[in-house]
Amino acid sequence: MIFESPMLLLLAPVLGVVVGVLTWIARQRRIRLAGLWSSELRHQAEASGRFGPVWLGIVAVLLGVALAGPRGGRTEITTESRALSLVMVMDVSRSMLAEDVAPSRLGRAVREARRLVHDLPGDRLGLIAFAGRSYILSPLTIDGGAITLQLDALSPDLASQGGTSLAAALVQGAQLLDASTEIADRVLVVFTDGEAHDSLDAIVRSAEYIRDEGIRLVLVAEGTAVPTQIPIRDSAGTLLEYQRTRSGDIVETWRRDRVLGQIADASDGTIIPANVPDQAGAVRDLTTAFKRNPTTETRTADLTPLAWIPLLMAALVLLGQTVTRRTASLVALAALLLRPMGASAQLVTDAERAVRDSTLEKASQAYLALARRGFAKDTSFYNAGTAAIMAGQLEAASVPLTQAAMSVDPDLRFRALYNLGTAALKMSRIDTARAEALREMVIQHLKEALLLHPGSAEAKWNFELALRAEPPPSDGGGGGGGGQSAPPPPSGREDQPEADPQPVPDGLTRSQAEQILNSIERQERAVRTNQQKRRRGRGAAGGKDW
Repeated sequence: MIFESPMLLLLAPVLGVVVGVLTWIARQRRIRLAGLWSSELRHQAEASGRFGPVWLGIVAVLLGVALAGPRGGRTEITTESRALSLVMVMDVSRSMLAEDVAPSRLGRAVREARRLVHDLPGDRLGLIAFAGRSYILSPLTIDGGAITLQLDALSPDLASQGGTSLAAALVQGAQLLDASTEIADRVLVVFTDGEAHDSLDAIVRSAEYIRDEGIRLVLVAEGTAVPTQIPIRDSAGTLLEYQRTRSGDIVETWRRDRVLGQIADASDGTIIPANVPDQAGAVRDLTTAFKRNPTTETRTADLTPLAWIPLLMAALVLLGQTVTRRTASLVALAALLLRPMGASAQLVTDAERAVRDSTLEKASQAYLALARRGFAKDTSFYNAGTAAIMAGQLEAASVPLTQAAMSVDPDLRFRALYNLGTAALKMSRIDTARAEALREMVIQHLKEALLLHPGSAEAKWNFELALRAEPPPSDGGGGGGGGQSAPPPPSGREDQPEADPQPVPDGLTRSQAEQILNSIERQERAVRTNQQKRRRGRGAAGGKDW
């Protein structure tokens, strides 16, 4: 037998002696206090719990031994595997944006891959995306939700290098499956149109490597054999132009059946034709035909944890002490457990009273105390920051609101981000030295808020004010009112009413409203245009970036 922390083992007897002495001192004090009442009560106290210090000292020693981490012996562990190890390889080159199938080659591939994830519960799935280079987006995992999130984010912008390097993607998929130590059949599913810019010999060698490793290859063909152009669209789906070569010619792409056929022949793989309406179902049917017999593996594990033995012995000793002693100690323990609840309830009452009395600074402090105690932590931080804003303490409001903005509740997070932006907008008009930095904070907070609630007119209004750097003219409706209106009042519990959202100024014209609604979209289009310009300048080896 060994111990993970030998020092704790040496300290276990010391801990037992200390606990035993303290228990003996407490018993002597109890006997002395009992003697102050009567000699009979003193005799009863002396007769009760005579061996209590000894037993509690033994419990302390046992707990010290358990904390030292005893390990010893050996055990046999048997594992059984029934799952496949399946890696999906997604072609995200620009040729996959061709719309010869609805909605596009990439759109259909993602849709079928999502269905495949849904149809293979319990299997270990991995994900690779490739264009000019290949990228492992997820190692083998049974978390289908994580794979689905990665699939939803696939686009040609994910790749740092344009073009299509199919050989490298096949090798990386095989290596990812080889790295798995699980006992299961291995399957590589490739969604591609077959258009590749590396040599056919290199692709065939990669396919032969897959065959030699005993990996089953499934090729899911996308697109049609008819040449088609590659559209380039902005974030709103508007057609900007068609993909062109460096010389300015429009690129035409089509499904390369010859390439797909040679890959399948070299790897002894299977092709799912593009005209199959349910490609995910076809892949699922193929995997059910693969060998799935249960595989059992038995291994011997040395030095298994034994901390449960001293813990069990300590629990039995404590149980014996509890059963044979009076229940006064249990009553005291219950009182101690209930005390924090009572204190938290008192703090809630104090915070509510401060809000009703409009002593907002006191309310902010009370809600901060609640948050530090862990009572409705996110809501208490939000209420503390909002009360501080209403009390005019804009700087002090930022810390609790920042904590509330980390909440997993999207509504609470939106309100915290909105109030952070509102507070920063107010401070930018007071502190002119930091006005520019504060306006950047406003834009950041409100942009995050609008991602959570894109339809919030109040957040859009304040966002537009920050972009303009000055309030709109008075005859344009509302002046700076959007940024100066008060944030919603704090809400300590669910039964407390919360204020309605701030009203949009009455004088807002239709043109100004459209400008507010489209401000974020204009920035997004500018970013996307810059990305497209950089891609054209970067290109791929040989000048091909599709």
